[in-house]
Amino acid sequence: MRNEQDAHRAKRAFLWAWGLVAVAKLLVAARLPPFVDEAFYWQEGRHLALAYSDLPGLTAWLARLGTTVAGTNVFGLRWPFLLLGAALPWLVVRIARQAHAPRASDEHTDDRSGDVFAWQAGLLAVLLPLGGLLGLLALPDVPIAFATLLCIHAGGRLLRKVDAGGALELAAGLAIGALSHYRFAAVIGVGLVAMLAIPRGRALLKDVRVWVALAVGAIAWVPLIVWNIDNADAGLRFQLVDRHPWRFHFDGAWFFVVQALLATPLLFAAMAHAAVRGWAGQGADDRAFARYCALLGGLTVIVFGVLAFFADNERVSFHWTLPGLYALLPLVPATLAQWPRGWRRATWSLAVAGLVVFCSYYLVVASTTARARFAAAKWYPANFAGWDALADAVRDEIERTPGTRVVADNFKIGAELGFALNDPDIAVLPHVLNERHGRAPQLDVWKLLAHDRASLGEQPLLLVVGASEVRYRDLLAHYHALCDKLGPLPPPRVVQIDHGRQRFLLFKLPAQRAKGDCTTPAMAYIDTPKRSARVSRNFEVTGWAFKDGVGIARVEITLDGKTIGTADYGQADAGIRAFWRHSNDPNHPYVAWTAHVRAGAVSPGLHWLGLRLVGNDGAIEEWPEQPLRIVD
Repeated sequence: MRNEQDAHRAKRAFLWAWGLVAVAKLLVAARLPPFVDEAFYWQEGRHLALAYSDLPGLTAWLARLGTTVAGTNVFGLRWPFLLLGAALPWLVVRIARQAHAPRASDEHTDDRSGDVFAWQAGLLAVLLPLGGLLGLLALPDVPIAFATLLCIHAGGRLLRKVDAGGALELAAGLAIGALSHYRFAAVIGVGLVAMLAIPRGRALLKDVRVWVALAVGAIAWVPLIVWNIDNADAGLRFQLVDRHPWRFHFDGAWFFVVQALLATPLLFAAMAHAAVRGWAGQGADDRAFARYCALLGGLTVIVFGVLAFFADNERVSFHWTLPGLYALLPLVPATLAQWPRGWRRATWSLAVAGLVVFCSYYLVVASTTARARFAAAKWYPANFAGWDALADAVRDEIERTPGTRVVADNFKIGAELGFALNDPDIAVLPHVLNERHGRAPQLDVWKLLAHDRASLGEQPLLLVVGASEVRYRDLLAHYHALCDKLGPLPPPRVVQIDHGRQRFLLFKLPAQRAKGDCTTPAMAYIDTPKRSARVSRNFEVTGWAFKDGVGIARVEITLDGKTIGTADYGQADAGIRAFWRHSNDPNHPYVAWTAHVRAGAVSPGLHWLGLRLVGNDGAIEEWPEQPLRIVD
């Protein structure tokens, strides 16, 4: 009776948590701006193919399905992924029930502890910060996780008894994973090792139905292989060679620390403990299945942890271990049952707190007001920010000059503007970001990669440049490269989001390439006060500014967007010219400035200091603001 009551309470807790999280994800997904990768997958979905440079086809197909049914908007893009994400905890429940189901010889028992553990495992899948919010974004991690859980459930079923249903489920899981991402190959490899390490697993390879399932999974990789054959292995080179240094670096030491923090430390420790107990044949009624889950989950985390010391450390990789974490979750409740009550409560509490923190992050990202307050933070979500304001500005410019063709200077802008304007064919210029993210080959396949002015046709252009996407020390060289391709750059329209943390420049270029020396946007820097400095109401501001081709006419100092003073511009500083050797501003070396400003009656506390740069060509450019604190 006690176990039956416990099972009822565990089921009720799971259903409440699953429902609340599903509703929260639905509400946030409908408001959260599109992530850059999501926009590119939408673009791939509008150019339907069996495979692409960065991924197999499934993610793009789901994006196309979603927007076909619900329209080109963030909810339309995400709803198929929300459904798959909502199904994941239920699959964990099924797997956990499978792990704790008594063997045939024990089926006369009336022990309901397996049901308790199953619902608790599902609840952990809801609360796991890394996995609980899966589906909120239209990313390949969602079908990867779904495919992994199908394969785990099929594996447990086949370990008990080989039948056509289990083989079919395994085939479906392998096919979905193969159509989701290159990274699923690691899950297949680890899963095969886990099966071969178990006597009952090795016996499965004697059954033809299992081989048929494996063959179906192998066939699902054919579209990706064909794409690479047709495109000089561009996708494989990016995934396996170009993006990884393949040399030892100590940054990998942070991998397990980050994993523990993102999964919450006590839950991560519980999964590690469950892996050890599972391999010893403890923690589940079906010992072979326990060893299978333990080995699959533990090895997946360890393999990616070792790779972290040699692989790409510039892009996010903390989500790579999710298949392994999901494999361990069915074993965790039985492990927690062995822990003292206080530690169990702390584990559950930390998991809830972690999920709340993750959800709060997305709420901040979805709020323009909240996001702007954190513009100076290192974790500022640049890949979510500013796309709606940029799209509004682009629409305005197009309406003013009908027949204008939009050109983006990198794939991020091309995809995000394409999604906002429902135009999947925006031309993109060569850019280091295209190469770094493996998108250049796909843009080339679509014939959207424009290498020069002639390839863009004889029509007016609206060039959209992401100034904040280029390292500042490389920005002037980037502007000159644009001049080389497209001619002198006219005065830009500046679209500045979140105090300039996201900054876009819009250039209206004529139908024919203009002639003359390279003219670029202004470059500037505030030497004093430093970022986040504490100053009185009357303070001094110093810095420098130049504008290649024409020079600077005036530098105005702004506070919270309002002009509070004009700088004394034209002071000599030969060091600036020495650093920016390619600059052709006629005023060099007289490009430094000083300003004594009065903040007036503003309230004490956080304010934003900025510049308004007026060029000799009439251009007026807002410069990114930096925080400071005014004290009485």
